[in-house]
Amino acid sequence: MKILETIFLLILVAIIMAAGNTVGYKIDFIVSLQALGILVVISIVGLLISKVPVLKKLPVILWVSVVAALVSSPIFPCNEVIVSVTDQVSLLAVCTPVLAYAGLAIGKDLVLFKSISWRIIPVSLAVFSGTFIFAALIAQITLHWEGVI
Repeated sequence: MKILETIFLLILVAIIMAAGNTVGYKIDFIVSLQALGILVVISIVGLLISKVPVLKKLPVILWVSVVAALVSSPIFPCNEVIVSVTDQVSLLAVCTPVLAYAGLAIGKDLVLFKSISWRIIPVSLAVFSGTFIFAALIAQITLHWEGVI
C-alpha cells in the first residue's frame, strides 16, 4: 500500500473513531478529532520510520509503539499535553474500527481460513481463554496492589 493511501485511511478511520467516541462516550467531536489527530501523527511518523531501508525488517507496529512511548514519556517536552489530550479517547472507540477491519481481512482470505479446518477452534479458544484469564489476573493483582479494590 502506498504511503498516501495509508495516510488517507488513517485519517478516515480517525474520523470514524471520533464519531464513535462522541456517540458512545459523550466526548465532544472536536476534542476527539484533536486527540485522534495526535494519534494519526504518531502513526504516520512510525510508518515513515518503518520505510527507512535499514529499519524495514522490523514491523510498523513496533515503530508506532516506540514513537508513542517516546512522545508520552517525561523526556518529551510536551508529554503532559499529549497525554491529557489523547486521554479523551476511549479504547473501545479505537478498537471498533480495528476489529471491523480485522473481520474484513479474514473475510477476504476465507479460502485460506477454510483450509485451516477445525483445528483453529481449539487453538483460538485456548488463546482467547488464556489471554482473558491472565489479563483478569494481572488486573486483579494490580488493582489490589494499588488499593482500588
